[in-house]
Amino acid sequence: MDHIYDILIIGGGPAGYTAALYSARAGFDTVLLERIAAGGQMALTGDIDNYPGFDEGIDGFTLGMKMQQGAERFGAKTEYAEVTAVDLSGKIKKAETISGDFYGKAVILSTGANPRELCIPREREFTGKGVHYCAHCDGRFYKGKTVVVVGGGNSAASDALYLSRLAKQVYVVHRRDKLRAAKIYHDPLLKVENVKFFWDSTVSELIADNKLTGILIKDVKTGSITKLPCDGVFVSIGRKPATDFLANAVELDPQGYIVAGESTRTNIEGVYAVGDVRTKPLRQIVTAVSDGAVAVHYAEEYLAGNEGNL
Repeated sequence: MDHIYDILIIGGGPAGYTAALYSARAGFDTVLLERIAAGGQMALTGDIDNYPGFDEGIDGFTLGMKMQQGAERFGAKTEYAEVTAVDLSGKIKKAETISGDFYGKAVILSTGANPRELCIPREREFTGKGVHYCAHCDGRFYKGKTVVVVGGGNSAASDALYLSRLAKQVYVVHRRDKLRAAKIYHDPLLKVENVKFFWDSTVSELIADNKLTGILIKDVKTGSITKLPCDGVFVSIGRKPATDFLANAVELDPQGYIVAGESTRTNIEGVYAVGDVRTKPLRQIVTAVSDGAVAVHYAEEYLAGNEGNL
């Protein structure tokens, strides 16, 4: 067997690198496996204004790099490798990657969740430049402007309510003839004066040159196309947790999120889930970093209690 780390962290977003920081600073032999680059989804965010300590905000890529550097300052090791499978059943856990296998006595899963996209032309080109997936992150850029929220569930209704307090006009585009949102979101939203609904509709195209100026929406029943001028689009049609590689390794909820409470413990001893990938009510950078610290606290207890058996 190759080198066995005390704590093996899978995923290099804010939760993962906070865990790496706390783990390495506590003296544990720590490795973090990251598929692409530090920061995860956060690295795709232009300006972050809701993370404490940066009075003028900070861009997500820079914050991700700072988190990585902070963890590595205390000896955490980063390996760029995509995890394809895991074996978490034994005392020594294994992560399989295309670059080889990695082993750890405790594992922290921090692979995050990716927003579901509209899958229309130029969507990725204008991500962060008119197309957004987090109203609370980017809504402030549209104060007094016109925005579109795509979706009809709880997240979409919550986003529309939030944006209605900032934007001049909010259009909600939903593919069905009524919202799926819970009553607590549904009823207040229907009463907001600057919110207008486009039912039975989907977004078919972005209208943009150097910047987004509008969208085309398609009526799913008649096929008719409507041009809708706007300054920004907020896509809120759900997220997909990055848990495909886990197979049956840990308990997942019906949506694919790892079942773990505020302790971050999973159903497997010595395995913890942090950040957007776990079941939780609020997915923000600040809650992700909190998870990372909590997970190391319980991993430390686990390692101490099993000393000599690992």
